[in-house]
Amino acid sequence: MRSLGLAALTTAAIVSAGPASAQAPQVEKNVSMAMAMAIIQGTIEQCTKDGYKVSVTVVDKAGNVAAQVRGDGTNPHTMEFSRLKAYTSRTRGQTSLEFMKLTEKPETAYLRQIPGVVGVGGAAPIKVGNEVIGAVGASGAPGGEKDEVCVLAGIARVQDALK
Repeated sequence: MRSLGLAALTTAAIVSAGPASAQAPQVEKNVSMAMAMAIIQGTIEQCTKDGYKVSVTVVDKAGNVAAQVRGDGTNPHTMEFSRLKAYTSRTRGQTSLEFMKLTEKPETAYLRQIPGVVGVGGAAPIKVGNEVIGAVGASGAPGGEKDEVCVLAGIARVQDALK
């Protein structure tokens, strides 16, 4: 009988606490504007050093554009392509080059049908531990592997803040 009363009391406490905690705002990590700008600057500096003109996009945790820069002398398509690469990396939680290699297999090629994703290298996720809080994509270097080197250099610029 005593345990039945304790169970009822516990159930009542859980039921009454549920609605209150459901109303609390979410607290989550995300890419700040300062972080996005530092990543973009680091990405462009690396590509410039390597002799490439690129456009760069940083997307936030939700996959929305946080910041975007069209590099001097880049072709018009590089803005949208850098965004698609970043979105792909954010959505998948992996580099867009890893996604490209994954979807080369017939049994996983269907993943390329997800709206807004592309199977081309040039983007990497921005992570705090294992949590993906955004991604950065670059477009303009002759090949996605070269774009990816640049975005990794951009992320390295803010690595201490991601701990």
